Amino acid sequence: MILFMTPSKAKKALAVNMKERRLALNLTQVGLSERVGVQLGTLRKFEQSGNISVENLFKLMMIIGGLKKTVAASAPDPVNFASIEEVISGKVPPNRKRGSRS
Repeated sequence: MILFMTPSKAKKALAVNMKERRLALNLTQVGLSERVGVQLGTLRKFEQSGNISVENLFKLMMIIGGLKKTVAASAPDPVNFASIEEVISGKVPPNRKRGSRS
C-alpha cells in the first residue's frame, strides 16, 4: 500500500482536526487544558505544530472524542483463511513471529 501522507503531515492534520473538534464543542484552550489536566502550553504547542505525547493526546481525545476509534484503528486485521478446510477444521493459519522465517 502506498501512503501519500508523511508523519509530519499526519501530525499537523491531526492537530487541525483536534482543534476543530475542540471548537465544535465550544471549548477554549484554557477550558480544555483544565478539564483534561494537560498544561496550556502543551495544548497550544500541539495545535500549532502537532507535537504531543501519546498520553496527552489520549487525554485530549477522552474529552473531545476519537479515542475509541483510534484504538480500534490499531487492531490487527482479521485472520484470512486460505481454504474452506481451514475454516471447517477451526485451525488458524500460524502467525509469523518476529524474526522467524517460514
